[in-house]
Order: sequence, then C-alpha cells, then structure tokens
Amino acid sequence: MPRNRKSQRSTHANFDSVAKTYDESFLSELLEDTENPFVIALDGVQDPHNLGACIRSAEAAGCHALIIPKNRATPLTDTVRHTACGAAEILPVVQVTNIARTLDLLKDQFLSIVGTGDEESAPIYSVDLTGPLALVMGAEGSGLRRLSGEKCDHLVSIPMLGETPCLNVSVATGVCLFEAVRQRLYV
Repeated sequence: MPRNRKSQRSTHANFDSVAKTYDESFLSELLEDTENPFVIALDGVQDPHNLGACIRSAEAAGCHALIIPKNRATPLTDTVRHTACGAAEILPVVQVTNIARTLDLLKDQFLSIVGTGDEESAPIYSVDLTGPLALVMGAEGSGLRRLSGEKCDHLVSIPMLGETPCLNVSVATGVCLFEAVRQRLYV
C-alpha cells in the first residue's frame, strides 16, 4: 500500500504549531517570574541537527529556556524543528545579540554560570548544579569562546575513559543537562 507524503513525515514533530524565538526582554521577564531557573546557553552551535538535539534534550530536562546568539550560530530552521521533535514549539528559544553580556544578566539574576571546558576543568559530577543555573555549552570543534569562558563561575568537563578526545556537542549537552537533573531531583 503506497504511503502519501503526509504519512511519511515524522509523527514526532508538531509542525502545525509555530516555533518562534524570543528576545532578551523575554529572558529578563522569565527570570523574574521563575523560581529556581534552569537555562542553557549555546555559544555558537553551527549544525542545525546539533541545535535541534540540544533543544530536545533541554526541554526533556525541564529547562526554562535555551539561549542562542543571533550571529555566528544556526538559526531556528525547519531542520532544527524537525530534529527537536516538537520541543522547539514548547521550550522558549531566546536569541541574544551578545552571549557574554547575557551571561552577565544571568549573574545579576543570581544564576550560577557553569560552562564546559577542557580536561583540566573540574569533573561535572563535583560541581553543585542544584540552584538557579545556566549551563553554557561551546560550539562544535572550538568550544566556548574565551570571553564566555571567563564569565563562567565554574568550568566543567565530562570524564572520558576511552581514547576519543571529545563528545559531539549535543551528546555533551545531554550528559550535562541530566547530571543537573539528577542533582536537582535526588541530591
């Protein structure tokens, strides 16, 4: 029995609703109205599949918002939405002009800023992720930009036992998000 184009489309993504991005003023209001905020910032993720996977993981982990820069990063495209499987229509995606300035705003709202670093950083499992929190993930390949890293209260790494030098940004994001979930629920 032949399938029509509509039936071939993924049933996971809700393309009937519209995903949209928000601006910095939305983020300020969200932080004022949210008890124990939990947000994630992506510092220049370029691949739409990685962004979609990060949005999906962030929504599943209970984040209140995901922050991306307006420039030098992938925008919220149909590919991103499809990869996010409907999470882009649920989780607010906030586009900001300057990630470093936004990290200052988050600090002013008493969020702890935890960024991913290299193997010389503290293991993520040793850092308290239970209070108001912003996780900051770097771009594919280059990681966090210098200024973003300097704005972080803690730089963490994921312990690696194999020979592979690093994880894909969307995989690393999932690991970090769900360590925060574990601590927020069970510690």
